Amino acid sequence: MSGAFLLCLGTIFVIAGIGRPIALAILLGSIVYMVAIGQDIGLAGKVLMDGLYNSFILLAVPLFIVAANIMNAGTISDRLLGFCVAMVGRFRGGLGHVNVVASLIFSGMSGSAVADAAGIGKIIISMMTRSGQYTRGYAAAITAASATIGPIIPPSIPMVLYALVSNTSIGYLFLGGIVPGLFMGLVLMGMNTMISHRRGFALEEPVPLSELPKRTLTAFPALLMPAILLYGIYGGVTTPTEAAAIAAFYALVLAALFYRALSFRALSSILVESARSSAAVGLVIGGALILNYVVASENIPTLLAQKLVGLDVHPLVFLLGVNILLLLLGCVLDATTIILVIIPLFLPTCRELGIDLVHFGVVAVVNCMVGLITPPYGVLLFVINAVTRIPLAEIIREIWLFLFALIAALALMILFPGIVLWLPRVFGYEG
Repeated sequence: MSGAFLLCLGTIFVIAGIGRPIALAILLGSIVYMVAIGQDIGLAGKVLMDGLYNSFILLAVPLFIVAANIMNAGTISDRLLGFCVAMVGRFRGGLGHVNVVASLIFSGMSGSAVADAAGIGKIIISMMTRSGQYTRGYAAAITAASATIGPIIPPSIPMVLYALVSNTSIGYLFLGGIVPGLFMGLVLMGMNTMISHRRGFALEEPVPLSELPKRTLTAFPALLMPAILLYGIYGGVTTPTEAAAIAAFYALVLAALFYRALSFRALSSILVESARSSAAVGLVIGGALILNYVVASENIPTLLAQKLVGLDVHPLVFLLGVNILLLLLGCVLDATTIILVIIPLFLPTCRELGIDLVHFGVVAVVNCMVGLITPPYGVLLFVINAVTRIPLAEIIREIWLFLFALIAALALMILFPGIVLWLPRVFGYEG
């Protein structure tokens, strides 16, 4: 590791340590490296622009963000919640189950954990606290935990970013996330059931079964979005980026024309907010592209692969070690940074050890999502705190059982690759 690279890392840690955005820290650290080795800093701009213009799949990111924000608007979230209440609200801990099922459904529309937590999560927290059975901390904790499912079930913005750095099929990554996402939902519902019996939560008043067809019909157009996306991608009709555009257009038509729940003023606010979110992600992507060029210049991924393969590391041991490292990094770094900067370091080793990159990618994304609820820097904890004003201390006090349940689910995905790879193989994946 050269002195210039150490200077680069030092700059990143110092700037991030004083509270500046991680994207800015990465950009400045990479530029410091180029100056230190005597390269023209204009090369940074070339690397950034080449990376962006040569990655058509990146267009899916702002489109999925727009689709998620539109689906959060108006009455669409209310209709989906009404359907979920009718389905699972009758069981003990009913609104907790509604919380998880709503995240499972909404994950097929947004691809973003933050969108789930800030949108439909805020509504369900209000429902849970208003019922008088659930503490504010418990409602917020299960909401944060269930929101981690959002980027696992397709569409998934983190998987789009992983496909960018690994050249893995985005279609097979999406397929690989379906069963793990459902599995995470079952684990969280099981934990909610156990806690509900232990604390003696009363049963909710059940919605009459006669109302179920009506609520299903009301929510059906919104429930169609995941099916349209999956058919478009796996039926060979659209690319993932085109599917993202269709998702945004379908959400707009649904909210504005079918449900009549979206005004021009609201649409304008949604587009502005989507542009801000996309710009924030774009800055991190740009910084990561330049930093990846720096890392490649230092030949670090190849050297790391040679060292690990030379030690004759078992693939399972390597996977467990990497995931423990990612869990620790998730305490202090956001998921986008981990996927774009840290994970590429391990991809050459995965290839050398024969680890399937679809399996590795889905497990890594699940790991990064678990990091979103890991104290002290769990992004979802801060998001829910910001939108509900529930104190962080109350949320953190209740999050641990759900965090341990998700880590156990992650361990099973690592130990049994079939959980991830079964569905892709059904659709022809040969990995």
